[in-house]
Amino acid sequence: MLKRILLLTGIGISLILIWFAIGNYRASRALAEENLRGLALSLATAIDNTSVRDPSFQSLAGFRPPDIAFFAIIDNQGVYRFHSNGDLIGTRAESNKYKEVLTSQSLSESRIILGTGEKAYEFYTPLYLSGETLVLRLTLHTYRADAVVRRARFSMVILLTLLLAGWVLGAVIFRFAIREERHQAEMARRERLAQLGEMGAMLAHEIRNPLAGIKGYAQIIEKKPQEARNAGFARRISTEVLRLESLVNDLLLYARSDSFPLYPVDLNGLILYTVSLIRHEAEQQSVTVISECRENLKAVANRDRLGQVLLNLAKNALQAMPEGGSLHITANASGKNVIITVSDSGQGIYPEDFHRIFEPFFTTKARGTGLGLALSKKIIEEHNGEIRVESTRGKGTSVSIILPQTQPRSIRGTHA
Repeated sequence: MLKRILLLTGIGISLILIWFAIGNYRASRALAEENLRGLALSLATAIDNTSVRDPSFQSLAGFRPPDIAFFAIIDNQGVYRFHSNGDLIGTRAESNKYKEVLTSQSLSESRIILGTGEKAYEFYTPLYLSGETLVLRLTLHTYRADAVVRRARFSMVILLTLLLAGWVLGAVIFRFAIREERHQAEMARRERLAQLGEMGAMLAHEIRNPLAGIKGYAQIIEKKPQEARNAGFARRISTEVLRLESLVNDLLLYARSDSFPLYPVDLNGLILYTVSLIRHEAEQQSVTVISECRENLKAVANRDRLGQVLLNLAKNALQAMPEGGSLHITANASGKNVIITVSDSGQGIYPEDFHRIFEPFFTTKARGTGLGLALSKKIIEEHNGEIRVESTRGKGTSVSIILPQTQPRSIRGTHA
């Protein structure tokens, strides 16, 4: 999606720049014509004023502005009354355009090519002198006026060249980005394969131990089914089976990628329910559980999944305090989010283990599977949330869950 947006944005900007460059070039041509027309009108006015003062046109012989290629005054017979080239005075005009000007009594302008091959601007206008109408033929050099067109054309070429170079460079970068993306995907695939291999080894180890116990106890019961001690062996078999079942369930939950509904969840009720599930175990370990949550504070979540995360974190906290301590579960609003925090006063996490706590099957416990935090992180990320961990060795650990929320009202606290 982002690539498509960037591509469409690039195309849009390029089209705007091309439109601007072409429009500027077209406008420059009209501007050049306006400049030539304005210059021709100014020069015609000056020649007209001079001719009125000197009907013999003698004073026009020294009138030679740099923009004029040549100019002439033609009578109604087509004879040059005056020409900036004195040799042509008295000769007939080679063009009949003067007749059109005399007939229409209007201006005439056009681009022509001189005998030298130079492009020039030709301007005809009526000239009213001493009761007769003559025609002024004014031919101008165009290189100064056309400089605007040349600059606009040069700017257009430069801009189009830069755009082309930009697209070529973008294509090259895009190709390298695709290659890098494929490389990253391949690296991620290899990393997943490595994790699968590690997971397989860990899974084989975790399953082998309870299976060995189940097998041994079952063989004993099979040989002597009537012995009284076999009841204890049966209980151990049930315990190990439940352990295997829990491991398989965690694996299935971690591997599943199905969607689940999100809706406003009352966090106060969910936290109280979680506390009720761990209260007995906490009392046995002399752990004080304190919960605090704003009344009617809601988070956009799935109650079952979020409850599973809270229960995992609470049990992890209890396991970190085998000799007693305190467990705090709090929920507070923070802007548009809620922050649920589970804190304990337990042993804390070793600094060298901190960066691996969310890895599947990483655990420092003798009988742990290492899926609790990994599964919790996965569930929270599926809620478009975030999970953070802070820990100080010997002082405890604090796990924070950040989720979207609805508007809170008041605070309510409970102790267990």
